[in-house]
Amino acid sequence: MKILKYLIFIVVAAFLLIAILTRIPAVQDRVMTSALNNLQNQEVDLYDNSLTALVCGSRSPLPHPRRAETCILINAGGSYYVIDVGDGSASNLRSYGVNLGKIKAVLLTHLHSDHISDLADIHMGTWVAQSRTKRLDVYGPSGVEFVTKGFEDAYKLDFKYRNEHHGDEVAPINIVGFDPHPVDLLNPVVINENGLKVTAFKVPHDPVKPALGYRFDFKGRSIVISGDTSYSENLITYAKDADVLFHEAQANHILEIMKGVANKAGNPLTAKVLDDITTYHTTPKDAAKVANLANVDHLVFYHLTPSPRNSMMERMFFRGVNKIRKDWSVADDGTMVVLPLDSDEIKISKVN
Repeated sequence: MKILKYLIFIVVAAFLLIAILTRIPAVQDRVMTSALNNLQNQEVDLYDNSLTALVCGSRSPLPHPRRAETCILINAGGSYYVIDVGDGSASNLRSYGVNLGKIKAVLLTHLHSDHISDLADIHMGTWVAQSRTKRLDVYGPSGVEFVTKGFEDAYKLDFKYRNEHHGDEVAPINIVGFDPHPVDLLNPVVINENGLKVTAFKVPHDPVKPALGYRFDFKGRSIVISGDTSYSENLITYAKDADVLFHEAQANHILEIMKGVANKAGNPLTAKVLDDITTYHTTPKDAAKVANLANVDHLVFYHLTPSPRNSMMERMFFRGVNKIRKDWSVADDGTMVVLPLDSDEIKISKVN
């Protein structure tokens, strides 16, 4: 009993000492310096000797307190490519310790707001105090040139102020802005360098035309990203025998419940939106069928509508999927899929 009291006394005394010390300015400065030194050396390992996907946003426009809008970063041998840049995704990349200076290009699947809204922040992260030597390449469907021009116009003064404040050494004005590349589906290979081939393909997302998916092939490994799509035979063709397929998913049976609640609450416009979107996304069961028909090794569900907020809702969302396919997982913000080269291994982990 005396030993227990002694231990309690030591713990309480230690807490009191820490509380007192952390009120001393010199101690605060020392702790802050130590923390910042540690952060300087915390660039996330994205496994350059692999084809790696890092999910920087996993939700649709419907809100979720712990998920950003859609975004996937691909690392192919040390070169980074970002597919879609929804709200909150740029902040996620910084939080994970991603070196934004390694981003070579942004690839947009289509031009909905939840896929483009962080484009300015991605530009900033690759421009100020970074090593980019030219305007940021942005690939996307026809119209991408209007989107990038719009961002440049909106941020024109911001570019000017930062250049005047920091100078060309930190914020070089000659490389500010974007270099848009509208995808020509008659020549679908948009990137072909250093062993990496990126192929764009059309998916149905009417009335959005065209909407794109992308396939990444790198030294024998492959990742396919569906983009927003309804059930697509073309996606099956382009995903054939891929190692990993990231496929969007929408639980229409949950949306039906939400629509009923909205109507009962006197929100018919919200109910109409929920009804409208049921036709241009893919249910989890149909996405599983696509993965089976394409003979992919692993299916990852992303761009979840609505994103599950607890385990019960997740069970509802993916109801019936296990009867169709066993090899699948659910993306969260920070999910990392690593495909080591010269191997058929698929490693899935989480970046905090």
